[in-house]
Amino acid sequence: MVRQREFDTDKVLDAAMQIFWDKGFEAASLSDLTTAMGIQRPSLYAAFGDKKELFETALRRYTTLHAAQIRSSLQHTSSVREAFRALFEHIGAEGDVTQPRHGCFCINTMVELAPHDPKFAVLTREHQMYLAAIFQETIERGQQSGELPVDLNANALANSLVVSMVGLTVMMKSEPDRSFVHHSIEVTLSLLGH
Repeated sequence: MVRQREFDTDKVLDAAMQIFWDKGFEAASLSDLTTAMGIQRPSLYAAFGDKKELFETALRRYTTLHAAQIRSSLQHTSSVREAFRALFEHIGAEGDVTQPRHGCFCINTMVELAPHDPKFAVLTREHQMYLAAIFQETIERGQQSGELPVDLNANALANSLVVSMVGLTVMMKSEPDRSFVHHSIEVTLSLLGH
């Protein structure tokens, strides 16, 4: 008879994600992970495979949660311009989502692993493309409502906004001058037209 898992998979995965987010893939030891997750190595291997497989599972969970949060934040404001302003100002105020100065887990992975590992290059690129699709839907909603100019190229603009968001998220890790951040956000938002 197969033994039932004695832990909440999402809870231990979130604990692993926090360790990887804080330390990165290479610096996170198995001891760091098992201590944070509250499980023994055999349970980790049985549930998630090796360290890289655990990292991939944690990254996939993060990108799903992150995209859902971005989509929700953009849909909860009737004004598309104000929705994008709130998103960029949030990143510019305290870093991405919930981890000030830790940046975005996916972007950190893009920097640390994607240049050397094709699988993580694909996974991080997929997340960028998914965010671009969410941004494009939002822009098109603004065009349909008459808030945004209909002659904007929604696809190209969405891609540009993702690039700006990634750049801002990375830049926030160095605690840049506030006026630099403010002016950068204003120029980015001006792409939405007047």
